[in-house]
Amino acid sequence: MITHTRLVTAAELERMPQRDERVELRKGEIVRMSPAGHEHGVVALAIGSALREFVRRHKLGKAYGAETGFTLSRDPDNVRAPDAAFVSAERAARQTRREGFFDGAPDLAVEVISPTDTVEEIEQKVLEYLDAGTKLVWVANPRAQTITAYRALDQVRVLTRQDTLDGADVLPGFAVAVTEIFE
Repeated sequence: MITHTRLVTAAELERMPQRDERVELRKGEIVRMSPAGHEHGVVALAIGSALREFVRRHKLGKAYGAETGFTLSRDPDNVRAPDAAFVSAERAARQTRREGFFDGAPDLAVEVISPTDTVEEIEQKVLEYLDAGTKLVWVANPRAQTITAYRALDQVRVLTRQDTLDGADVLPGFAVAVTEIFE
């Protein structure tokens, strides 16, 4: 017997009652996310705080927290909620509504690896962001204390505690020591 799962749209997901759990939409199917551990939260806040402060100080656009959904594609719909994100002022100004998910990909998406994440899940997210037009993806690995920066699949840079995380041309002038992220 073949069963068909009814696909959910981003608009339907927006109208669903909010629960005590985070969810994303992957090819129209709801993906439930376990609450993150404390180490994940510390790293996500460290990156998000540095990002927000820099973006505000230089009036570059908007920095977003983990609760923000970005509609990466439609039919079937993909809605992802990175642990932190940035959208340029120009693109943020083009959003026609203030409520609901951001229509499109962030310019920068940040994912912090949790102990329950698989390599395949993280790779899938990176691919989805890049395919949707994200210019830079940072994947922070608290266990290894590394940050991997993806510009494209053939432009990958792994940063260690001795390196400085920079915003390249997406966030010119942004720089923070990797050691500060994992303090």
